[in-house]
Amino acid sequence: MNKYIEDFPALNQEFNGHRFVYLDNAATTQKPVSVINAIDDYYRKNNANPHRGAYALSVKATELYEGAREVVRDFIGAEKSKEIVFVRNATEALNLIAFSYGLTFLNPGDEIVISIAEHHSNLVPWQQVAKAKGAELKYLYLNEEGIIPKEEIESKITSNTKIVSVTQVSNVLGTINPVKEIIEKAHSVGAIAIVDMAQSVPHMKVDVTSLDADFAVFSGHKMLAPMGIGVLYGKEALLEKMPPFLCGGDMIEYVWEQKTTFAEVPQKFEAGTQNVGGAVGLTEAIKYINKVGIETIEAIEKELTSYALEKLSEIPHITIYGTKDAAKKAGVISFNIDDVHPHDVATILDSYGIGIRTGHHCANPLMRYMQVNATCRASFYFYNTKEDIDDLANGLKNVRKWLGYGS
Repeated sequence: MNKYIEDFPALNQEFNGHRFVYLDNAATTQKPVSVINAIDDYYRKNNANPHRGAYALSVKATELYEGAREVVRDFIGAEKSKEIVFVRNATEALNLIAFSYGLTFLNPGDEIVISIAEHHSNLVPWQQVAKAKGAELKYLYLNEEGIIPKEEIESKITSNTKIVSVTQVSNVLGTINPVKEIIEKAHSVGAIAIVDMAQSVPHMKVDVTSLDADFAVFSGHKMLAPMGIGVLYGKEALLEKMPPFLCGGDMIEYVWEQKTTFAEVPQKFEAGTQNVGGAVGLTEAIKYINKVGIETIEAIEKELTSYALEKLSEIPHITIYGTKDAAKKAGVISFNIDDVHPHDVATILDSYGIGIRTGHHCANPLMRYMQVNATCRASFYFYNTKEDIDDLANGLKNVRKWLGYGS
């Protein structure tokens, strides 16, 4: 056991007569008591509509909401708070960029470059934009370790490329992509660079200014915060020239019968009543992460990933996808067991109280590229332990026996 587990109520329970082993952190993380209490406290004492009221409670809600923006800015190394836009999740942020920036500034024949390892959220919107604008969607393919090689970056990003959008960490393979090199190449040809940080921000130190990313996105629920709050980072100059994505309350300056002027960024992109409780939860989640230390989190996960790769590699009839070098991965391992459907693997593991994810992981093109229909995925966070991995390995050793294979 480690000292963090007691902070997470969801981890301190049993299922099917076994202690709960939660290994689905790439989908969502559990929430510490401090985050739960902060959200509860907000709704008990500070709930009001921000930006709109001249009374004390509304002012307090506004302070909490705008304070969260500054906490996020500091956490990811952005230069200005106005470069932080609150959205529901990374998916909404990517759609905002695609349909606000992409539809506005792309022309027929322009190229959009993404990787084959993208989550559907960073793929389907670009398909739609490319179709609408007559642009070409190109893919960066992976090497045998599941990482984007330099040759792909150099050959696919050309003078016709206007947008490059890639994941920093694959949600399927856990591999860490060379995003700084990709951003530099994009900028060298005059393209903008977008980074999906949903699987990186919770697990490693990220500095958007150092990376020189034009846009970056991530979701709060993958980093201890509640569902329904996410972040779009965008350079101020780019956000200023983009049209709003949603229209309505709180994103306007003045409205006449036949025209409207819009608020300054970031309010221009935050139409309607915002998720202040989610922003409060995100603030507390970042405080918790900072208290643990992002370097500590990364070190714990590297040790767990290395241990898990070692234990799983010892099991007969198992295939692990992507690199087996823990230094090149975040805490995600995808695998399959010979002759057993991933859903059956998950069901058998559940009988031991172990929760993993199975399926295509919102990455159909990557599954086809790997020539599989689905995989099992175990993903770790700093509150996981080697005991969790031992339980996973022991459970996997019994999967084929359950189905009558004998071993």
